[in-house]
Amino acid sequence: MSKKILFAGAVLVALAPVGAFAQSGGGAAAGATTGAVGGAIVGGPVGAAIGGVTGAIVGGLAEQQQPQFRQYVVTQGVPSYRYQEEVRVGATLPASGVQYYEVPQQYGVTNYRYTVVNDTPVLVEPGTRRIVQVIR
Repeated sequence: MSKKILFAGAVLVALAPVGAFAQSGGGAAAGATTGAVGGAIVGGPVGAAIGGVTGAIVGGLAEQQQPQFRQYVVTQGVPSYRYQEEVRVGATLPASGVQYYEVPQQYGVTNYRYTVVNDTPVLVEPGTRRIVQVIR
């Protein structure tokens, strides 16, 4: 049994830099990866370690695509919606007053829509109006 936990810990340690690189910028995903790897090394349940890593929001634009997408949004002349709350991942935009636009296929996230909130482009989940990515 301990060999299985040790092996699982080694696999997670080997994968940790890949997950951290993919989510550069830190945040919840990096914290989840660090916690999952630490838990596996200490001997925590393997299922919990894997669940910790996959709990982060998956999808959205890759970091290297964000400047190009931001430029695309600027060229579209999309008006900015004034939002009284903090523009952050997880915030839900109002049901009326916000216009949403389709993301071009070249960005690979056609399941989301985009809009501009307080002069900042964001990706939004259409069914819930929840912000899934803030494009800086």
